[in-house]
Amino acid sequence: MIDRVTDFIGRFTAVVLVVLVVLIVYDATARYLFSVGSTALQELEWHLYDVVILLSIAYTLKHNAHVRVDIFYDRFSPKVQAIINIMAILFFIFPLSALIIYIGFDFVSLSFVQHEASSDPGGLTHRWIVKSLMPLAFLFLALQSLSEIGKIIKGWKSL
Repeated sequence: MIDRVTDFIGRFTAVVLVVLVVLIVYDATARYLFSVGSTALQELEWHLYDVVILLSIAYTLKHNAHVRVDIFYDRFSPKVQAIINIMAILFFIFPLSALIIYIGFDFVSLSFVQHEASSDPGGLTHRWIVKSLMPLAFLFLALQSLSEIGKIIKGWKSL
């Protein structure tokens, strides 16, 4: 179930990335060819970039596409790699996710209560929406990490 949700989020993120590319091309064309620009459009690009980065974290973990220092890891046996992966999840991903979810809740709540908006004239309002992606993304990461631990333990028997 968690893997299916993560894959759905990954597909959603891919669509957002296409929209982001189209917006950037439009914005750059309008700015450089027609000397027309929009603060709101530029901020929307930043927000969509946030969506892509934050919501891709769990998807990247699921597909083992995250950045890792493979100098030694590739030389280890599959059992040692499994132990390293479990330890990384337990001692790095879970604590970091818990911290960001905990701190992020107040971060988003304060933004919502204050009706935080862009300080630039013509900028976007409702900044709490994009800020809420931070704890949400790390919730998805923690859930996907649980799924990964389950897969590692299931695969442990065949090692």
